[in-house]
Amino acid sequence: MESITIEGTPKTPSVNFDYNSGKVEIKGRSIPENSIEFYKPLVDWLEKYSSAPKSLTEVNVQLEYFNTSSSKCILDVFKKLETIHKSGNEVLINWFYEEDDEDMLEAGEDYQSIIRIPFKMIEIEE
Repeated sequence: MESITIEGTPKTPSVNFDYNSGKVEIKGRSIPENSIEFYKPLVDWLEKYSSAPKSLTEVNVQLEYFNTSSSKCILDVFKKLETIHKSGNEVLINWFYEEDDEDMLEAGEDYQSIIRIPFKMIEIEE
């Protein structure tokens, strides 16, 4: 299975979904023109990955900002990960936020309350 790597832009996050290591990373800003178009390949990749996931899937999300349409798409990504978790595979989500960014911390907590996967809130210095 191919891994996915997408370079970040001022409007889209960098993405690295590495099949061999079981690491999934989304980092940067997420305000794409068309969120569904941007996130669909990621959700599709996770759908394929869920048929033969690694014993541990580690997810690192470090977003500076995301818009409302991205938030729905990010939830779709988390729902795919939840399916992997429910089928007995270990999934760990590391949600990174800057120390003074209450909004990003709250966003992570909101996702955590919806998705039944262990979240680790990790504060980073600016």
